[in-house]
Amino acid sequence: MAEERTQRVVVLGGGIGGQVAATRLKQKLGGGARVTLVERSPVFTFSPSLLWLMVGERRSSSITRDYSGLQQRGIEVVQASVTAIDAAAAEVRTDAGTVGYDYLVVALGASLDPGRLPGLAEHTFHPYDLASAERLRDALAGFKGGRVVVAIASLPYKCPAAPYETAMLIDGFLRRRGLRSTTQIDLYTPEPLPLPVAGPYAGHSVAAELAARGIVFHPRVQVEAVEAGTLRLSGEEVKPDLAVVIPPHRPPAVVLESSLAGPNGWIPVDRATLRARDSNVYAIGDNTVIPLENGMALPKAGVFAHGEAEVVAENIARRIRGDLREVSFDGHGTCFLETGGSKSGLASGNFFASPAPSVAMKRPGRTWHAAKIAFEQYWLRRWL
Repeated sequence: MAEERTQRVVVLGGGIGGQVAATRLKQKLGGGARVTLVERSPVFTFSPSLLWLMVGERRSSSITRDYSGLQQRGIEVVQASVTAIDAAAAEVRTDAGTVGYDYLVVALGASLDPGRLPGLAEHTFHPYDLASAERLRDALAGFKGGRVVVAIASLPYKCPAAPYETAMLIDGFLRRRGLRSTTQIDLYTPEPLPLPVAGPYAGHSVAAELAARGIVFHPRVQVEAVEAGTLRLSGEEVKPDLAVVIPPHRPPAVVLESSLAGPNGWIPVDRATLRARDSNVYAIGDNTVIPLENGMALPKAGVFAHGEAEVVAENIARRIRGDLREVSFDGHGTCFLETGGSKSGLASGNFFASPAPSVAMKRPGRTWHAAKIAFEQYWLRRWL
């Protein structure tokens, strides 16, 4: 009798979802499968902490880790950029060679696309990656007062709470430096309310936190053009002294060019199993689109990538063992909301609830801020 071949499971992307998926798969399957993680960067940045770095409360070294911890667990880590996904041939092409698979997990995230708005990269700041957060930190350190504009360029974007946290953390930073009384802070968004997917109660709660800090909220506003010292926002010219603009997001190019992409470029998946069109391909996290009962989409946030990764790892492990029963992702998620002054709120609930997500908001306090710090330390110790 021929010896049974070891199954190959490939995970694309070493962010939160990819780390959890690869780790859980190896834990569940041990030597029964070869688990490979393909990641282009040599280091992982814990992105929720970039907002703390932005205001000088973290160093780069404290929120970054290499992938050696995954290798020590028996996961093969390939540092390479994915250049093509060929689902028909069950292989992934990278700039370091071709990798075949029996099961594939696509966790490549969402790509920032500042080039969609000419002038955005040159004349504005944002905290959505390490280099950009460091650049914004340096700009804030030299800021002397004036007008700060925080704006969301387009929808969808990663981490729905982050732009609102950005504005409130900048508010707290300027208060500590004695500059708040000479600074106006405005927040512009295409959304009708903050966090609209979470429902009106959550949105009004966040809007109230902004108002309590004197941050002027401007809903239903589109960023139309960017020039040095000027933003055109729904026909109005605004001249900030510091412009923080969350850049447009897009699906990764390799996803757009693959057979996995849906009409809007993101990967449509079964919301329970996270399976894509091909039965041996799964997609999790920000590169997916999952419609909700209220007509919106599941937010692009690490908490959902983590939960989805747990489900996918369990289902792949079961299939490899010959067990066709499946577990389901339930749409539950929890998100901290930093408000400055060492306080944080907490939003949690069932985003798969019908007819709309059922989300509860906890008032900001030091307890939730301490819990967020504890979560940061847990993540960096536990997963890497």
